[in-house]
Amino acid sequence: MADPYQNNEGYGYQGESYPQEEDAASDATEGHDDEDQMYEGEYQGIPHPDEVKAAQRAARAKARQAQAGATELDELAEQYEDIMEDCGHGRFQWTLFIVLGLALMADGVECFVVGFVLPSAEKDMCLSNGEKGMLGLIVFLGMMVGAFIWGGMADKLGRRKCLIWALTINCVFTFLSSFAQGYGFFLFFRLISGIGIGGSVPIVYSYFSEFLQMDKRGEHLSWLCMFWMVGGIYASFTAWGIIPHYGWGFSMGTEFQFHSWRVFVLVCALPAITSLVGLMFMPESPRFLLENAKHDEAWMILKNVHDTNWRAKGQPEKVFQVTHIKAPKTQEDEFIEIQSATGTAIQRWAVRTLTLCKLVLKNVASLLGPELRLSTLFMAIIWFTMAFSYYGLGVWFPDMIKYLQQEEYESKVKVFHRERVEHFHFNFSLENQIHREGEYINDKFINIQMKSVKFEDSLFEDCYFEDIESTETMFENCTIRSTVFYNTDLYEERFIDCRLENTTFLHNKKGCHLDIDEENDVLIYLVSFLGSLAVLPGNIISALFMEKIGRVKIIGLSMLISAGCTFFLFLSFSQAAIIAWQCLFCGVSVAAWNGIEVITVELYPASKRATAFGVLNALCKLAAILGTSIFASFVGVTKVVPILLSCTALVCGGLVALKLPETQEKILQ
Repeated sequence: MADPYQNNEGYGYQGESYPQEEDAASDATEGHDDEDQMYEGEYQGIPHPDEVKAAQRAARAKARQAQAGATELDELAEQYEDIMEDCGHGRFQWTLFIVLGLALMADGVECFVVGFVLPSAEKDMCLSNGEKGMLGLIVFLGMMVGAFIWGGMADKLGRRKCLIWALTINCVFTFLSSFAQGYGFFLFFRLISGIGIGGSVPIVYSYFSEFLQMDKRGEHLSWLCMFWMVGGIYASFTAWGIIPHYGWGFSMGTEFQFHSWRVFVLVCALPAITSLVGLMFMPESPRFLLENAKHDEAWMILKNVHDTNWRAKGQPEKVFQVTHIKAPKTQEDEFIEIQSATGTAIQRWAVRTLTLCKLVLKNVASLLGPELRLSTLFMAIIWFTMAFSYYGLGVWFPDMIKYLQQEEYESKVKVFHRERVEHFHFNFSLENQIHREGEYINDKFINIQMKSVKFEDSLFEDCYFEDIESTETMFENCTIRSTVFYNTDLYEERFIDCRLENTTFLHNKKGCHLDIDEENDVLIYLVSFLGSLAVLPGNIISALFMEKIGRVKIIGLSMLISAGCTFFLFLSFSQAAIIAWQCLFCGVSVAAWNGIEVITVELYPASKRATAFGVLNALCKLAAILGTSIFASFVGVTKVVPILLSCTALVCGGLVALKLPETQEKILQ
């Protein structure tokens, strides 16, 4: 049988296509005897790795010859897999692993930032409940838009170029958001920041997968997923270390405040900045270049990967033997080249932009073509159901813990009934109290804090309030006569159905004020940290068994086990039990996430890989928005609906996953 790498179409290997003279020897192998190259397992009957590799190639070549109608792209996929096997897995892949992992880490951090800063930001910017909810959702909205845009552009402009632009936008607008004083600007900057970081997930996985050989792909893509967990741990630790230190900042008058939570926002940009610097030294994906008929650039990159890996392994004599790689030229490339050579600079830019938009939308529409329609439908269901449950419960767990804390706090409330206090100086703080039908005559409340205090049907006459800081303090159906409020945050809105007679408010405190003790409870950071750390065992197990068990079984079983974990939440009645089930759920569900991301990469051809990943990731963020909104609305009402919704979604997604084709031994198309 003819060697598949010695055909007339020109993608042969040096040294295989042309036999050498008997005495000929390359400079690289000079001084090495055949005995020096003796394989240790020869006498044990263990085949040499090169022999195994050659047999695999021969089997693939035979299968390709037997297959009728093999296209140029199929031949390119076969040859590219052979080239990556020759390049090996070494220093280059591990360097790229770190650089792209930091970009993925930045995405994980972005998901946690708003949740950590919201308690402080709401006080600094006086946010209403509606504004807080919008701020929580705006990041997912931005990431949804970003995933769609950057995923589509990465298939047309290049993985590296689009990832650099996406991370640059994220860094710039994260920096601007840390200095934004108004709610509108802060919301806008976080939206654009989300659009930037939204491109990291679809591009990172597509980019890294194209530097991996088939038998390494599932495992190392799973290890890459671990960086998302590292992002959660990083965000939790830095939030706990920075935000409670409210003095870590500065102010310029009353108009510009830069408190500790803004420092935390800046620190959260460090993974993206580090990844951005690393990407400057990384090459474009050679597979993308070959798909776009850039043979010479791809060849140089692949040679560099080969030489870098084998030099690091102490075998610099290994020679990159590829002489030519088949690189088909597409109609889209010709169209852009023809149009970009005519007209003014503005016209060329307009034509390029319009052409790019058309090509991206055409690529998106092709995901629903006859060959990919079923796979896209199944993957959409799996991504949506997994994200709906994961992100919904991700909000429900901490909110439920806060609700249980609040219930416990309210159970310890002190009630004072019909007390009469005259000529008394209150110089101590009031907390968690209800005063009903009380009378306060000629009393002074000076330089104190009021936390969760409520006065009902009470009388205040000739009283004096000064330097009061309050949290959740209300006056309801009270009569207040001849009373002065000086330098307090007791606004008229705090007085519900009250009769104010000859009452004066002087020098009221402007804006909102942060209550450190209440708003920065360490449990907020601890719950997020434990949830992120619990992902570690699931990550390790899924990475080790991804190539042994297969993607489909890992996704299906993990989703079904996660559904079982959510069902047992019916038996959780304490904070500790909820935290324990959260950790178990996160640890199991991450295996499903790893499988989903690996199989998404492998199901789609190179020309549509990032586009498909972007569309599915955008659907994931839509599910996250719906899940967080729906689940949060049931906190304190009932836990039956969130549990049943998440359990049903996971079971449906798991069953659909079992219908997917296995891609474990599939060459990356």
